[in-house]
Amino acid sequence: MFHERVPETFQALPTSAERRRSVWSALLPRRGRALARIAMSSSMAVADIVAIVAVILGVEFAYQVAFGGESVWVTALRGLRLAALLGAIIVATNVLREDYSLDGIMAQKLNIQRMASLWLVAWAAVLLVGFLTKTTNDYSRLVSIASFVIGLPVLVMTRTAATRLVRRSLASGSASASRVHLVGYEEDIARFYASHEADQLGSRIVGTSYLRRVDPGADTVSRHDQLQEDLDLAVSVVRFLRPDDVFVLVPWTDTAEVERCIDAFLRVPSALHLRPGSVLDRFPDMQVARVGGVSGINIGRRPLNIAEIVLKRALDLVVAAIALVSLSPLLAAIAVAIKLDSPGPVFFRQKRYGFNQQPFGVFKFRSMRADASAVFKQATRNDSRITQVGAILRRTNLDELPQLLNVLRGEMSLVGPRPHALAHDRSFERRIALYARRHNVRPGITGWAQVNGYRGETLTDLDMERRVACDLHYIDNWSIWFDIQIMLLTIVSRRAYKNAR
Repeated sequence: MFHERVPETFQALPTSAERRRSVWSALLPRRGRALARIAMSSSMAVADIVAIVAVILGVEFAYQVAFGGESVWVTALRGLRLAALLGAIIVATNVLREDYSLDGIMAQKLNIQRMASLWLVAWAAVLLVGFLTKTTNDYSRLVSIASFVIGLPVLVMTRTAATRLVRRSLASGSASASRVHLVGYEEDIARFYASHEADQLGSRIVGTSYLRRVDPGADTVSRHDQLQEDLDLAVSVVRFLRPDDVFVLVPWTDTAEVERCIDAFLRVPSALHLRPGSVLDRFPDMQVARVGGVSGINIGRRPLNIAEIVLKRALDLVVAAIALVSLSPLLAAIAVAIKLDSPGPVFFRQKRYGFNQQPFGVFKFRSMRADASAVFKQATRNDSRITQVGAILRRTNLDELPQLLNVLRGEMSLVGPRPHALAHDRSFERRIALYARRHNVRPGITGWAQVNGYRGETLTDLDMERRVACDLHYIDNWSIWFDIQIMLLTIVSRRAYKNAR
C-alpha cells in the first residue's frame, strides 16, 4: 500500500451513503470558502480602521467636553477626516506587505516594532499633507499628541485580539484553513506528522500520497516505471481533492526523484512546495536570494546593513553624549563615595570580547574590594568581596554607567548582548550552540536578556542558554524602535533589576 487517498481519520469510510457524502464534503473544497477567507482577512483591516476611528473620535469628543467649542457634527467630521487619512495609509501599507493574509497571520508573531514604525510613518504623512494643504491649524495640538500616544497601544491591542480570533477560527478542522496534500516516502511523512502538531499547522491535510522506495537492485527502466506509476496516481488524487498546496517531502539528496516530483505536480493548479527536511524549521526566515548572478537559499542575513549601522551608531553617540553631560554630577558623587568606602581605584577595567570577538577594556565603577592578585571569579549572591557602596551600585545598575565611555569610543553600543569575561566566553562558546553569534554585533550596556531578568550569576548552562536565546532574538529582530524600547525598559521595568547583585 503506497497511497493513502485520505488522512487516517477518513480511511474507514462509513457504510451509510449520507455519512460518506459528509466525509467527502469535508475533504473537498466548499463553496463560499474563498469568500470566507476574504472576509476573515478583511476583518483584520476593518479592526485596524475601527481602532483608529475610535481613538481619534474619542480624543476629539473628550477635548470638546473638557474645553467646549464647536458642535458635535463639526468635531465628528474633523475627526473622521483625520482617521480616514491615517486608516488609508496603514491599511494600504499592510495590504502591500500582506500583513492581512491568513497564511501570514498563522505563521508570524505580532511585530510591535513593525506596527510602531508604520504608525510613525503614517503620522509623518498626515503632517506632510496638513502642511501642503494648510490645514494643520484645523486640529488641536493636544488632540493630535493624545491621538498619537494613545493610538498605537489601542491599535496593538485590537490587532492582537483580532489575530487571536482569526487563528482560533483557522484551526486545523476549519473549512477556511489552507488545504494541504503531502507527497513523499513513508518515513519522511511520518517525521512531518511527528514534528507538527495538527492544531498548530494552521492548515488541513486533506490527502497523503506515499512513494514506494525503489529496489536498489532493479534496473533503470523498472525504477522509472514504479516512480512514474506512484506520481500518476498522486497527481490524479490531487486533481480530485483540489488542495491549495502540495508539499513534496522527498529529501533533496534524492535529486532525480525531486525533479520528477516537480515535473509531475507543476501540471496541477496547486501551489508547490519543497521541504528540505528539518532545515526550514531551524531557519524559519530563509528565502531564495541572488548575489550577483548566483542564486542560493539565504538562511541568515548580515546582523545589520550599512544604513542600520549608521542609524544605530548615531543614536549611540547622541544618547551617550547627552547622558554623560547630564549625569556628570551623579558620576562625580559615585566616584567620591567609592573612594570614601574602600581603598582602591574608582574604575574597574576588565578585558571583554566585543564585535567580531575583538578584545577591549570595559569600564565599570568598582564595586568590590581591590585585590590585584585575585583570580577572576564570578560575583555570587551575598559575595563578601562586594563593598557597601558597590552593593547599592549593583542593585541600581549604576556601576555600568562608565561604559558610556566605551560607547563613545566605538567599543560598545547602548543596547546589545552584554559582554562577558574572557574566561566565560571561552567556556560557554564550547558548550552552548551559537553562543559566538553574540559577537556579530557590538556588545551593549543593556540588552534584551537583561530587561527580561536574565542577568547576574549563571549557575547552570540553562541559565546561559536562556540569556543567549534573548541575545539572538535581539540580533535577528533589531530595529531602532527595539533599541529605544529596551532602553526605556532598562529604566522602568522591575525585571531589568532582577538578579542584580
